[in-house]
Amino acid sequence: MSSDAIVAEGITVRFRPFVDRKPTLRRAIGSRDHRKVEEIVAVDNLTLSIKKGEAFGVIGRNGAGKSTMLRVLAKTLKPDEGIIRTYGKTSTLLSLGVGFNAQLSGRRNIYLGGLAAGLRKREIDERYDSIVEYAELEHAIDRPVKTYSSGMFSRLAFAVGMALDPNIILLDEVLAVGDEAFRAKSMESMKDLLGRAGTIVFVSHALSNVASFCDRAAWMDGGKIRMIGDAGEVVDAYKLDAVGQGA
Repeated sequence: MSSDAIVAEGITVRFRPFVDRKPTLRRAIGSRDHRKVEEIVAVDNLTLSIKKGEAFGVIGRNGAGKSTMLRVLAKTLKPDEGIIRTYGKTSTLLSLGVGFNAQLSGRRNIYLGGLAAGLRKREIDERYDSIVEYAELEHAIDRPVKTYSSGMFSRLAFAVGMALDPNIILLDEVLAVGDEAFRAKSMESMKDLLGRAGTIVFVSHALSNVASFCDRAAWMDGGKIRMIGDAGEVVDAYKLDAVGQGA
């Protein structure tokens, strides 16, 4: 049985930048022979493997391709080239609460989020009470989500994501949410996942979190992996480079 949780081979993602949709006649005539728009390579021939039971961090400057890579791993973005293989059920927290409807109650959003993630209503029914208890929202579950504080909203979204019983969690700038007590609880949940040979991929600018929580890390630069290895060593190298660049 493979020890890999995620395998990416030769992943390349290209984007076309937006251009002026309504050019003037003069500009249109003048640019008739220059309409080719140079593509932006967001991820450039990336290859990596992430193991079961591993917390894997991804760091880099804005525009390095981190979030694009995570979207590819989540299979919410199809690469132009390359192959992605995942081994296990994936819960994607690219942004907490994506797909929630602020006009609806917390109760209805639990069902909305669960159904969107592929659960049957019966399965959501079975997990409903534990989700509400985990989110600590018994007193507010029937209120519209738009009345929630940011902490309440985050707790609900995180609880729904964890209720999927994932083998793999993909996190974009979200390692722990809510107040201090809830952050401790969410961290314990993720450590428990790792203890059961689950896998966490964590994209963040919070270098101290990456160094302390992750086993390995990748430093992305210009769509490519510049360094991969022990999380603390990668973070130290990145910091040293930032000092050298005057950042």
